[in-house]
Amino acid sequence: MSRWSLSAAVLGGEVDDIAADKSISHRVAIFSLLSDRPSRVRNFLEAEDTLSSLAIAQALGAKVSREGEWLQIVPPEQIVEPATVLDCGNAGTGMRLFAGLLSACEGHFVLSGDRYLNARPMKRVADPLRSIGAQVDGRQGGNYAPLAIRGNAKPRAFRYDSPVASAQVKSALILAALFADGPSGFREPELSRDHTERMLRGMGAAIESDGEWITIEPLSKPLDPLAFDVPADPSSAFFFAVAAAITPGSRITLKNLTLNPTRIEAYRVLERMGADVRFELLSDRFEPMGHIHVGHGPLKGVEVSENMAWLIDELPALAIAMACAEGTSTVREAAELRVKESDRITSTVRNLKQCGIQAKELADGFEITGGELKAATLESYGDHRIAMSFAIAALVASGEMVIEETECVATSFPAFGAIYRRLGGKLQEQ
Repeated sequence: MSRWSLSAAVLGGEVDDIAADKSISHRVAIFSLLSDRPSRVRNFLEAEDTLSSLAIAQALGAKVSREGEWLQIVPPEQIVEPATVLDCGNAGTGMRLFAGLLSACEGHFVLSGDRYLNARPMKRVADPLRSIGAQVDGRQGGNYAPLAIRGNAKPRAFRYDSPVASAQVKSALILAALFADGPSGFREPELSRDHTERMLRGMGAAIESDGEWITIEPLSKPLDPLAFDVPADPSSAFFFAVAAAITPGSRITLKNLTLNPTRIEAYRVLERMGADVRFELLSDRFEPMGHIHVGHGPLKGVEVSENMAWLIDELPALAIAMACAEGTSTVREAAELRVKESDRITSTVRNLKQCGIQAKELADGFEITGGELKAATLESYGDHRIAMSFAIAALVASGEMVIEETECVATSFPAFGAIYRRLGGKLQEQ
């Protein structure tokens, strides 16, 4: 078991080696199976979660090779029925998206993960997949992995009105719809991250949206292969954006990120709070890509309750900015936080209280009154975003901060500690 010891510091400089985008990297591994030709991408994220998705693609028959900076994935002629359990590691994206794809494939498949992933709810995907002809089972009626899937090679076409705005649920249903016996429709309460629609359209899939319903036409032929550079992950970069925003004298440039509007909402909130945030668009060929410049500014409390699907992952880090802001901040409509790698409402509030900040749990969010952060010994709760968020809090806390169980960070951002130190942070691993 590892732990971090951290203390106050001022961060500054440019970051051009933020981890490649995890959401897009997962989709590269999965969507490459939809073509009949090799996909080639550069800057695929080499982290535990995404490597688990790549290993599953191999177990399903893909051949993976590396040529310098390029990753090549050669799809099988048809999906292979594996002889072993497909291990998703800690990746909810991998489990839910593969569930959607495999529900439309002939064969028997078992998806499992680590103890944290196997405690996350899967019924939101299992139930709609069952309704279109897939057999999906698991613990507590299919709500918890391991998930056993017996696919249906020709799922029923559907119109599904999702009760939750979730890119993972949407993506699972879109993947199944590509093999359905007719056009399908999907609607969600608000637009969630749209990488799946963008990438699949780029590969040739007929996916359209009228602003309310997404319409998916079944495939008439294999899709075109992928060929592009995976942009850097704005969610990973956001920890350093918060670091600059809360620390007087700090200014950071975060380079080569996706500037997809569904991925930078947290930066917009930080800007509303008073941070100096500027966006520099460089290209917009497949996904908008560019740099984000962030500098310190006097922060004020803010209310956050809209576009929640666009910033749900960044809320623990935003909570640190709120703890440093003047006044009270409120987050609502974020009940999804309770079913992440940890219950992030409870995890965040408990750790903030340990640091001397007035914080209160709400059923669907939290309320935080800014103040002076004090160092403490904190739990990560096995959650990489909690660990990294409170590493940022340590930059302005009095005394030495200790964070337990930090090995979880390797699942999404293995270079976090190295970048943190290079920018001027004081972090010791024990």
